[in-house]
Amino acid sequence: MAYGNDVSTASPPTAAGILAGKKILVTGVLTPKSIAYAIAQACVDAGAEIVLTSFGRAMSLTERSAKRLTPSPDVLQMDVTDESQVQAVANTLRQKWGRVDGVVHAIGFAPDDCLGGNFLATPWESVATALQVSSFSMKTLSAAVAPLMTKGGSLVTLTFDAEFAWPMYDWMGPAKAALESIVRYLARDLGRQKIRVNAVAAGPLETMAAKSIPGFKGLKDGWVQRAPMGWDASDSTPVADATVFLLSDLARAVSGEVLHVDGGYHALGAPLLDADSGADS
Repeated sequence: MAYGNDVSTASPPTAAGILAGKKILVTGVLTPKSIAYAIAQACVDAGAEIVLTSFGRAMSLTERSAKRLTPSPDVLQMDVTDESQVQAVANTLRQKWGRVDGVVHAIGFAPDDCLGGNFLATPWESVATALQVSSFSMKTLSAAVAPLMTKGGSLVTLTFDAEFAWPMYDWMGPAKAALESIVRYLARDLGRQKIRVNAVAAGPLETMAAKSIPGFKGLKDGWVQRAPMGWDASDSTPVADATVFLLSDLARAVSGEVLHVDGGYHALGAPLLDADSGADS
């Protein structure tokens, strides 16, 4: 059973118009089940104009997903480990828009030997790849795009609560911990330019990336059972809506924050008992 009310049963509020006129770059869209796709859709629904990025063999997936959005956004080539490609995207956005108001960093990757209970045996080469793609890329992208945020702006990344060690997550945990720390340092360094930097810590969601995490189903099922508000692992819209909030002027004084969107799971030190939840025995 799930404790409390399942967050998916309530009618979601509308964010129509709160990103009107905003120019938003969204990375990480693969299929319509991607968290980044839900964010892209929510940005469009809130009135933003968006551009997507992808690279390599994933380009065709991103381009197909882009066609499902109305209007269909441009998809730019960007390997985030190649600073010349990141700068080329910034240059294209300068020519297209003249400025950028928001960026969604939804990029993460770790080689197979970084996951699945291999923590002590993982070689540095694999760890370095995970850190560069999943963590350092936030700095790379922010440094390239910040000069285009001439009226201030918002940078938002996605994390998975790095305060704890999770089963089988292994080196992606330290990578996310580094990412969350990078968020705080970017918030420090970019704040004087009125650029806000935040992270959204999502509960487990059924995405293409999740399929590569050993033991994901057990983690997801436990989350559904234990989150005080319940958790729908097939629904990325709560995460998307929280991201839209952080991109909007409603969050104008919020920076260096990790916003948990996880049905309240992070607040618990242990699973609820029936007496705690108020459920009938």
